[in-house]
Amino acid sequence: MAANVQGKTSVPRLEVRGIKKAFGQNVVLKGIDLSVDAGDVLALIGGNGAGKSTLMKIIMGIYTCDDGEILIDGKPAKLGKPAASLAAGIYLVPQEPLLFPNMTVLENILMGFSENEAELKKRLTKHMEDLGFNLNLQRKANTLSIAEQQLVELLRGMMRNAQILILDEPTSALTFGEVQALFKVVEDLKKKGIAIIYITHRLTEVFEIATDVAIMRDGLITLKGPVANFTKEMLIAGLLPKDAQAQQQDEKAYVPIPYGELKPVLQIKDFSGYGFKDITFDLYPGEILGIAGVVGAGRTELISTIFGRDKTLGGKVVLDGRDITGLATKDILKAGINFVPEDRHYHGLFKIRSISSNTTSALLGGDEIGKVNMNRRRQKKIAQKYVDDFRTKIVSLEDLIGSLSGGNQQKVVIARSLSTSPKVVILDEPTRGIDAAARSDVYNIIRQLKDAGVAVLMVSSDIEEVVELADRAITVFQGRINGEFSREEITQDVLTSASFGIAHERTV
Repeated sequence: MAANVQGKTSVPRLEVRGIKKAFGQNVVLKGIDLSVDAGDVLALIGGNGAGKSTLMKIIMGIYTCDDGEILIDGKPAKLGKPAASLAAGIYLVPQEPLLFPNMTVLENILMGFSENEAELKKRLTKHMEDLGFNLNLQRKANTLSIAEQQLVELLRGMMRNAQILILDEPTSALTFGEVQALFKVVEDLKKKGIAIIYITHRLTEVFEIATDVAIMRDGLITLKGPVANFTKEMLIAGLLPKDAQAQQQDEKAYVPIPYGELKPVLQIKDFSGYGFKDITFDLYPGEILGIAGVVGAGRTELISTIFGRDKTLGGKVVLDGRDITGLATKDILKAGINFVPEDRHYHGLFKIRSISSNTTSALLGGDEIGKVNMNRRRQKKIAQKYVDDFRTKIVSLEDLIGSLSGGNQQKVVIARSLSTSPKVVILDEPTRGIDAAARSDVYNIIRQLKDAGVAVLMVSSDIEEVVELADRAITVFQGRINGEFSREEITQDVLTSASFGIAHERTV
């Protein structure tokens, strides 16, 4: 229970007790007990399919629970409809803001109100001043960044006197600066006594912004309590099934790259393109080279041009001694480079095709699968191998790819890139939008590539990811490399500083 200070109450602002929900034979929630006090932030973590979304939809009145109860300020609440939840002071800020693109910011915020517009504007201005927002209310929603759209969603909630805010993956599409701005807003909301449920896959954020944490797995709360009682390792252990925990404990010690004994498999020499200039680096067999930098630094443009998707403006790309500069993507693919895109939904998946077809699609036109009439037996054999190797959770290889969780879809995308037996794999944000348990599996896959001698070029906005995986790292700032770091030098502080163009003083 919260103390009677700074707007907190003696009972939780929101409490759910024994919440159960099933869809047919599929039991999604198995008795959830959870609470959040006024002025606190409850970080809710869980894998895809854990039941987080279902629980939030019950709280928002989109679904009704089969059993259990919801209490607001200690009193039972009937929330069978979204209107009832809104009236009770609950507001959900979705991961993808739901604004009307051709309407103004003001129209989006005030939609549904019947009060005097002048009074509404006065209230809105006060909320914006209190939270330090500076938005032009006459801008069309389609001109806003994702961060600005989320601010609009927050203002929608504040205008409806929300006392319970649910933030669903609020930082997934934000830059570092925007994340820090959002954290300041959350701190301000805490001071106002607003209770916040903060859904995230980024464990670092839990320790930065949350007062309490809860982990959901398979429809149950498996761990909860004040953040101060936990470490990152404890949270990861709580997210993973027992067999994965055992696998983590058996992880092999780091094996350094014998750079002096190897020749580079990929050489980038004075390479220039749209958004970057004069890039030079080598990539070695069995090496994971991390590329860090802020959004817009030129990282994505660099790897896209290496893969032949964009025009080369200068310099060379040399693969195993062969100049492949400016070749078409299909020829670069045949030469031995493959690519895992950042946005698997738009660039990585054939949504209406099977898991098997998606896994082997990069082999079309080759001898193994065929051009039109596929060798179905061979196709299934290849797909099943990667399902087994990557522990991909499927029912059937012939199921549509859309039936899988985000993490398992990502495993299929990576499997497709490996099906061509590449010498170099380029990974663009390899764990974007997947949960911590699936993230651990993807990390193991990347380490397997390293062990097999495949060279990995990895772009990641998650500094923790680069620190954990990379043998060597480079940072890109305003289209140029401004730092190169050995494994011993790679830290979050060093990479973050370099990514923002700040020279970090090295200790001797």
